[in-house]
Amino acid sequence: MDKKKIKNITLDLAADIVGSFLIAIGIYNFATASEFPVTGITGIAQVLYIYFGLPIGTMTTIINIPIILACVKVLGVKFVVKSLKTLLISNFFMDVVAPLLPIYEGDLMLSSICMGLFAGLGYALIFMRDSSTGGVDFISLTIRALKPHISLGRIIVIVDCVLLLVCGFLLGGNVDKIIYGLIATYIVSVVVDKVMYGLDAGKVTLIVTEKGYDVAEKIHELTERGATLLKAVGSHTKTDKQVVMCACSYKQMHMVQRAVKEVDSSAFLVMMEANQVRGEGFRPHE
Repeated sequence: MDKKKIKNITLDLAADIVGSFLIAIGIYNFATASEFPVTGITGIAQVLYIYFGLPIGTMTTIINIPIILACVKVLGVKFVVKSLKTLLISNFFMDVVAPLLPIYEGDLMLSSICMGLFAGLGYALIFMRDSSTGGVDFISLTIRALKPHISLGRIIVIVDCVLLLVCGFLLGGNVDKIIYGLIATYIVSVVVDKVMYGLDAGKVTLIVTEKGYDVAEKIHELTERGATLLKAVGSHTKTDKQVVMCACSYKQMHMVQRAVKEVDSSAFLVMMEANQVRGEGFRPHE
């Protein structure tokens, strides 16, 4: 077995262990202790735990079986097998480790915030290693595979909120606790997106100008960022133009604006969000 494969296996296992530990703390020691509903299949298992004392992790595994079989065609056998490993590790931490730790019995708002932060970090670590904890993760990732333009965090919000409302009413329909569950769900989605995409996020600028080379040189002078020149034609004037495409960090976008203003104040400038920027000057391709 080569070193790269050993490294990947080690990182996968570390992400599973740390991520599962954080998820278990968030769900068991905060959400379940405060008895507000949580997201997804775990939320259904939580209802069974509160009413019948059935272990959350074990029930999550059982409920996951038909979902896994239904999603295997879209997500692939390799991903499903990897996720099963993650699911079993996660359920071990939920049923064995989390009950050994103190539970939080304080303010519900603080509990929902902590649940969102812990679980969001845990899910993000697992997603970043191309795995999942099954259940709604499979459904969310299947939707993302079919609709890649929608962010994973947004999909999680939509799918989980529906199940959370159902679980909330099964737990007695306490509106306050349902709201706290929704707050926790939102925090989970934000944390997932920020951890997965925030470190690699940036801006992409498109500058339509007749002084493309001069603009690109000025951008490089101020930011040390390169640029790509694209040929274009104005639809109204029919004159030849250039489009300067440049990826930059959030901190550098003002310098790019300054470069454009100094070289060609009449240029047309568009700045767009970029969830991930990889390559020279940014995070390398994996």
